[in-house]
Amino acid sequence: MGPTTDPASCSALKGVCTQADRLNILETDDDWLFDFNDYPETYNFAPGGVTTAKASTFAATVENGMSMAMLNMGPCAMLPPHWHPRASNYVVTVLGSVTTYMWEENGARLVTEKLTPGKMTIFPQGSMHMMVNTGCENAQVVSALNSPDAGTANVGQVFANGFPAPLVNAAFGWEVAGPLAKSKMLPPGTGVNWGPRECLQRCGIHPNGTYAPPNNVSYYRQ
Repeated sequence: MGPTTDPASCSALKGVCTQADRLNILETDDDWLFDFNDYPETYNFAPGGVTTAKASTFAATVENGMSMAMLNMGPCAMLPPHWHPRASNYVVTVLGSVTTYMWEENGARLVTEKLTPGKMTIFPQGSMHMMVNTGCENAQVVSALNSPDAGTANVGQVFANGFPAPLVNAAFGWEVAGPLAKSKMLPPGTGVNWGPRECLQRCGIHPNGTYAPPNNVSYYRQ
């Protein structure tokens, strides 16, 4: 989540009646072009990031019903558990392979998929999901959401920095929230973080992006 890049156009697009009116607001060809490469802070593979063409970053999506994201995942990178409160999410792998996990609600079952290029899956609106690249090569996933303002909520952030810690701990029956958990919880950042310790060691990756057999994986904040 970040500031809206063109709030004036977004507001104007919601206040007109026809698509022809919207075309007059988006009056240049550049207004209709989104370049994922213009976002190097997220369009990278160390560990990676989620770059999204959505209402706040690409005004042309306003009133057009969807957003599009590129998920770049370097070796051993993962998207932490999260959900989208306002959109269903269709994902297809175009490079490498990722494993996805999805849980819809109480009483549901875990749905696990291995996505290689040309394979897709769906995360229904509000479902909790995550994905990981457990290989030593880059992976890339195209993600479509049926809202230009899908929203993202990371589960860890909600428990560590959102709800009151005493209530979270009472619900879980043991201490999962508090100062220690808050200090160790990674910020949302680019949407992608380093994944399992075993993978990092197997692929010889330090979490700072250098490739060498790690003696201590500081990412885990031991």
